[in-house]
Amino acid sequence: MTARYDGQAEWYDDYIGPGAAANVADIADLLGPGEGLCLDIGCGTGLYLDTIRTTGRTVVGLDRSADQLRLARRRDGAPLLQGDATTLPFAADTFGTITALWVSTDIGDFAGLIKEAARVLIPGGLLLFYGVHPCFNGPHIELHTDGAVVIHPTYRLRGWHKRSPWWREGGVRDRVGMSHVPLPDLINAFIDAGLIIDRLSEPREHPIPSVLAVRAFHRN
Repeated sequence: MTARYDGQAEWYDDYIGPGAAANVADIADLLGPGEGLCLDIGCGTGLYLDTIRTTGRTVVGLDRSADQLRLARRRDGAPLLQGDATTLPFAADTFGTITALWVSTDIGDFAGLIKEAARVLIPGGLLLFYGVHPCFNGPHIELHTDGAVVIHPTYRLRGWHKRSPWWREGGVRDRVGMSHVPLPDLINAFIDAGLIIDRLSEPREHPIPSVLAVRAFHRN
């Protein structure tokens, strides 16, 4: 099966890349200093691999799209693997840290991803999710030019959305679609995987947050 981002890599990197810098400081702060292996699930074109490395960790990237990984290899020298985030090709208790950045919108089984991440985390290991805020960013959201957000009564329509009448024409979601994970489903994925949620945050200073971050730890 062809990955959704195959054939989109150059366009995606040009479109998303310039804005990635706005997330770097928050991601590094949420991770904090560390060491050992860090798996970046859904690493895409490698936009955040160096950010993870600056925290002291040794980063390994994984993505479903060979096309995205092709660009990541040009950008960064980290070990990169093509694979399914819900069936990770690693033994249990392998990684001290796992990052899942902007992945909830691109996978049909977010709970399965978090369960697999928990499996390969060492006891006490850190999992950082940083991505779309499901309340204020998604197929149910209509953005206005004055910064207002209209929430339509389709919020509870979880799962894959190929189209939304309010998506920006020619944007990422218009090209590849989007998986919507309502807030309780997102948080319960961590709880059901046996992880301990340490902190929630809404990074950036926007009056209406579009980003949600979750720090969680593997039980010792």
